[in-house]
This record gives sequence, C-alpha cells and structure tokens, in this order.
Amino acid sequence: MKQTVKLVATAAMGLESVVANEVKALGYTDVKVENGKVVFDADVSAIPRCNLWLRTADRLKVIVGQFEAKTFDELFEKTKALDWEQYIPEDGSFPVIGKSVKSTLFSVSDCQAIVKKAVAEKLKQKYGVATKMPESGALHRIEIALLKDVATLTIDTSGVGLHKRGYRVGQGEAPLKETLAAALVQLTNWKPNFPLVDLFCGSGTILIESALIGQNIAPGFNREFASEDWMLINKKLWEQAFEEAEDLANYDQALDITGSDLDPKMIEIAKQNATEAGLADLIKWKQMQAKDFKPNRPNGYLISNPPYGERIGDRDQVREAYRQVGEIMRSNPSWSSYVLTSDEKFEALYGEKATKKRKLFNGFIKVDYYQYFGKHI
Repeated sequence: MKQTVKLVATAAMGLESVVANEVKALGYTDVKVENGKVVFDADVSAIPRCNLWLRTADRLKVIVGQFEAKTFDELFEKTKALDWEQYIPEDGSFPVIGKSVKSTLFSVSDCQAIVKKAVAEKLKQKYGVATKMPESGALHRIEIALLKDVATLTIDTSGVGLHKRGYRVGQGEAPLKETLAAALVQLTNWKPNFPLVDLFCGSGTILIESALIGQNIAPGFNREFASEDWMLINKKLWEQAFEEAEDLANYDQALDITGSDLDPKMIEIAKQNATEAGLADLIKWKQMQAKDFKPNRPNGYLISNPPYGERIGDRDQVREAYRQVGEIMRSNPSWSSYVLTSDEKFEALYGEKATKKRKLFNGFIKVDYYQYFGKHI
C-alpha cells in the first residue's frame, strides 16, 4: 500500500502561485495555496521528486501534525500523541527549531524544549529506550511553528535550502537567490528557441537558471538532501527520482543565451558558476555596457535584475542605464523585456508603462517585476 504524506513547499512572498504551478506540473493535484507556502497530499515518492524538481520553493517539509495549543501542557501532550516513530528511527537525530506569531505561547526557546522532550518521550516508549535517545543517525530537523495559537509540527526533508543548487562558486555584493531567478524566468513566456539576454548579469544566476529550464535539467540534480537517509523513503524511490531526472533532461536543446556586465570580475565569476553547473558551452558571456547591446535576432527576451542604485553615488548611473535599455527595446519592438527593481520611478525612466507589474521580494527588499510584452514577428 502506498503511504501518503502531507507536504508543505515553502515559498517567498509573491511566489506561492509559481510554486503551486510547479507542484501541479509534477502531477500532484490536491494543492492548497496559503501565505508563504503550498500544501499538498502526496505519496512518499513525492519527497525525492519535489526536492529534485522544485525550482522556486525554498524548502519541502512533511507536516506531522497540527493542533491548537495555548498551554505548555497542551503542547507537550498533543506533540507526544503524534506518530513520530513513523518518521524518526531509533538512532535518528531530531533537533528542534521554532517560531511563534500572535500566540499565547510566545517563548520560542521554551516551545522548542517542550517539543524536543515530547518527541523524545514518544520515541523512548516506542523503541523501548530507557536512557537518552542516541541521535547518531540521519537528520530529521523538526520545526514548531505557532500562529494564532495553532501549532504546526513539520520535519524538513531538504537539508540546506533548495536555492543551494551547488553551482555558485562566486557571487557579487547583492546576489539574487536561485529560486527567485528561476521564478523570474517562469513568469515570462520565454521558450528555449527564443534568444535571451541579461544585460546586468552579475554572477549569472538568471541565465544559469534559464539554461537549466531550457534543457529541462532538474535544479537539485547535483546536490544532496537530508531525507536521502530517511527510513521513511525507500532508497529505490530516490534512485527512481534521479533516473527520471536524467531521462527527462534534454541536453541536445540548442540555446541562444547571452549575459553581459560592465564589471569584468563578475563575468569571470559568472563563467565559473556556469561551468560548475555543467553549462559552460551554453551561455555566451561579454563584458560590455548595457547601451552597447544590439539584438541580432527578433523575438528575444531581456530578463534582468539590474543594480538598484541604493547607494546615492550609483543612482544616477543606474537610472541612465534604465533609460538606455528602454531606448534599445523601443527600437526592437519584437523583443520582450522583464526587469526587477526597487526603483519606483522605473517606468518613467524606461520611457513606457509596463504591460504588467508584479510585486515581489528580493530578500527583504520590496521590488516590482516590470513586464513589457514584445510584438512577435
């Protein structure tokens, strides 16, 4: 009999619907979108598949239980009543992290200690351990999250965050998270047969994520996950998930992707990152100013996260670059452009109102994703 689990894919604010679409594309239909997360029921085999394939989610967690808790006794008893032994083996390591928002139980450290004690008590009972649990085995990181007195207990299946693809050997001052970069590409209707450029490529993240999408390479293919060592998931399921990823990759898909940046150091870093991702020959890199860009094919896409000019001295330079890009794009009307920036004057500088605008967060910075749809010829 297949074992079903309740999973939660966490998402940055504004990206929930993108993550939900990815979950559905993997064949999971029972999907509920909430603030900062996507919740769905699936077979255990979804844990390897989602960890490998979700490009825009931050983490994948298993929900062990959810209940109301207004007292420490209630938290202890209800935590202890859950089926922890279904997930954590006798030697399993289970550190506890926590958060509390608008809840009676506001001391996170106390909540963590109580959950830790309750889980340990339950496992001791089940495994007949008289002393302390050994915790020498696989990692099962538990989180107690309290929101308006409702406690949700999860175990993290990913290990390090899913944005850590394993290819970033270098980065600039304000690197874009890989998950956000992938979302920026997925929020366009770019297809691998269209040209794509980033004129402010920095460490190359947007274009590396584009190439992975273009060749349908699973973003988690070159890394490890905490749940690879779990007793809950048969090793065969992990093998099948990696095999599926290998079979679905389209390494023969030709791509016309170019990255440019004013800073030669960043071009070198971008090249190294692309090589590390196994994409060395797929992306062309150029050191140049944005204003020198001349499209040599129609129906292209510009996707960029230019510097925001947060430092006063840089602002004029950055705004001038926005103007220049607007001019280039107006003389190439078949091209679409997508720009992520925190500058609220962007449309005026670019010289045109965006076809569509989407509010997102780059880390803690509130940004807008300005979308200009080209007229394909």
